[in-house]
Amino acid sequence: MANLGQAFNVNEMPESENNFDPIPAGWYSCTIGGAELKDTKAGTGQYIAVRYNVTGPTHEGRVIFGNLNIRNPNPKAQEIGLQQLGDMMRAIGLASVEDTDQLIGGQLEIKVKIREASGGYDASNDVSGFKALKGGAAPMAKAAPTQAAPAAGAPPWAK
Repeated sequence: MANLGQAFNVNEMPESENNFDPIPAGWYSCTIGGAELKDTKAGTGQYIAVRYNVTGPTHEGRVIFGNLNIRNPNPKAQEIGLQQLGDMMRAIGLASVEDTDQLIGGQLEIKVKIREASGGYDASNDVSGFKALKGGAAPMAKAAPTQAAPAAGAPPWAK
């Protein structure tokens, strides 16, 4: 137990202005505020859970969540997830990603759709597309081609 050092009266507390209704379908500018690798519920795959912080043109401050399947026993689900990750990387100007932290701070436009309420869940937003902001992402550097490892005994500069 921790003493708060004062009494808080609910009648004196500000009310939240949070609105959890889905935002209208359309394109929104955003910043990637979080990206984390997670295991699927079944434990048979992995996805990147992404937090998009909306910056405009409307609904600034709202947050949209999305998942990108990167390993999945369903080949089609994995293919779609990898296509989405590729589209995201191109939109934010990344040629290569090894860590989810590299995505954080990326600015792009996301296409938002509304998923209708079903199965006891309220309606929500889905992210279905990615593109660079107008005047957008810096050009991507081409990924360096992979090279064979230098032979044993090669000079230090060749290693």
